[in-house]
Amino acid sequence: MTKDKEKVALITGSSRGIGREIALKLAEKGYHIVVNYARSRTKAEETAEEIRSLGQKALTVKANIAKKDKVEDMFQQIDEEFGRLDILVNNAASGVLRPLMEVEESHWDWTMNINNKAMLFCSQKAAERMINQGSGGAIVSMSSLGAERYLPNYTTVGVSKAAVEALTRYLAVELAPHNIRVNAVSGGAVDTDALTHFPNREELLEDASRRTPAGKMVEPKDLANAAVFLLSEEASMIRGQTLIVDGGISLLT
Repeated sequence: MTKDKEKVALITGSSRGIGREIALKLAEKGYHIVVNYARSRTKAEETAEEIRSLGQKALTVKANIAKKDKVEDMFQQIDEEFGRLDILVNNAASGVLRPLMEVEESHWDWTMNINNKAMLFCSQKAAERMINQGSGGAIVSMSSLGAERYLPNYTTVGVSKAAVEALTRYLAVELAPHNIRVNAVSGGAVDTDALTHFPNREELLEDASRRTPAGKMVEPKDLANAAVFLLSEEASMIRGQTLIVDGGISLLT
């Protein structure tokens, strides 16, 4: 079991992409890491090995966090391995990319369960442990620009990300008395594995690269840097906010 002074972070969906970047940056800062994944054990173990090479402990947990019982099982494993939790990053996300008139009930339920139900119950379970420890903690959730503006074929995901930002505000207020800080990071288009599911991927990337005032695309490390900042003590008075990291592209629309 981890010593009281050693801190533990859970990053959902952290076997690759932005979640992996966040996990590695937190490991560099001295956190032991829980790597949650849904499918690829190989990728999760590769991330875990990188964490261990940084001198930190890593626990890989396969869990479909859209299901509440799987969330409970995951936190039970965390309790058994570490006995505490100090940081939660709600990074895992999914969604069906269809025009609004083609969205079916199964598409809606799938997206909302992964992006919203999972966030709620993971946050509840994490907060319970942070409260019992008496040392507070921090929660950051990942959003996107589609929460506030129209993106083609993005109906289910965009609505779910708007809910992520709303839930962030509610969590921030209700958990503040327990010294638990809650915020979100919203990113522009980032070329990760998730973007390969977009039918207009190349168009999105070309448009984002051309129009971004910063002159280049946002990279996973940019979002990871923002998340790690919001999780730090330097951001102790930032509560319930969504930090936009998009190179300025949202200023033009």
